Amino acid sequence: MSETLHLRGTVLVGDGRERDECWVVDGRLALTAPPGAWSADVVEGVVLPGLVDVHCHIGLGPDGEVSAAEALAQARADRDAGTLLVRDAGSPMDNRWVQDREDLPRLIRAGHHLARPKRYLRHYGLELERVGDLPDAVAEQARFGDGWVKLVGDWIDRSEGADADLRPLWPRDVLRDAVAAAHENGARVTVHTFSREAMDDLLDAGVDGIEHGTGMDADHIDEAAKRALPVTPTLLQVGRFTDFADQAGPKYPVFAARMRRMHARRYEQVRTLAEAGVPLLMGSDAGGTIEHGSLPAELAEVVRAGVPAADVVAAATWRARTFLGAEGIADGASADVVVYPEDPREDIGVLTRPSAVVLRGVRY
Repeated sequence: MSETLHLRGTVLVGDGRERDECWVVDGRLALTAPPGAWSADVVEGVVLPGLVDVHCHIGLGPDGEVSAAEALAQARADRDAGTLLVRDAGSPMDNRWVQDREDLPRLIRAGHHLARPKRYLRHYGLELERVGDLPDAVAEQARFGDGWVKLVGDWIDRSEGADADLRPLWPRDVLRDAVAAAHENGARVTVHTFSREAMDDLLDAGVDGIEHGTGMDADHIDEAAKRALPVTPTLLQVGRFTDFADQAGPKYPVFAARMRRMHARRYEQVRTLAEAGVPLLMGSDAGGTIEHGSLPAELAEVVRAGVPAADVVAAATWRARTFLGAEGIADGASADVVVYPEDPREDIGVLTRPSAVVLRGVRY
């Protein structure tokens, strides 16, 4: 049940914008004292717009689609960690039902991953036998989702035997047509990519987001900065690249060596992106093998890479909300905020210890 709350302390509204207080009334934020404000429960601390996880998979587990009960537990774990807005970056589950639950994070869906047979994780996405079918599949997912489509841009090609390595999944002309199809249907395209080789074609096609981006070279990074093309680093996932290399073992030595190199320079890569002016978005890559509720740990990893904590907090809150077209802290906006006992811009670890999580005016 929605409460009347008086949030007092430091209210972070946006870059360079702070307030001393705000209120929660009937599920909405009020920036001036409402009638009866004197009787509101006082919650003191540092108030942020609800965290935004732009790379999350509700309904996905290690073996593909999970049960509705497990997906519900995933969404609750995200909420309780302060993640109140999720861009689902591909799920085998039709998880539209999450949007009907007032107690779960707000959800912006990218529909199903689009991949090719034996060129991605089994049971994770829609696998297209013919590469030429991609534009039509993208158009379909654009209509099925909420303004986003998720492509798998590269993956290991095991058919090459010992020389197997990351290879692009789609030809350049097909990518161009696919991105155009998404845009014609009112959607943007974000792409999983680990490799350097896929990036030229993705940039040429005009994609709208890069997930992981571990293979981006200096030219790619400069171009992304010029275009203000956002990259989601997913350092928790990249931190597992040595596990992927170990699994590849001597059977795929070329691929294993590449994954280890990218793992070794993961922090340098993210720092380089930030210093070049590439917009960073924050995503945990929860689902699959990473636990839901992990966004605070992801943010700590980005700070460890050398990105200032203040920029990481901004990227995970008001900047991401602006990018996705979602409300933040504003008069009359939905009361989706998180309160912390201390300022996470000074200690990012505070994000693991919220004092209060308020979603649609309800305190959890």
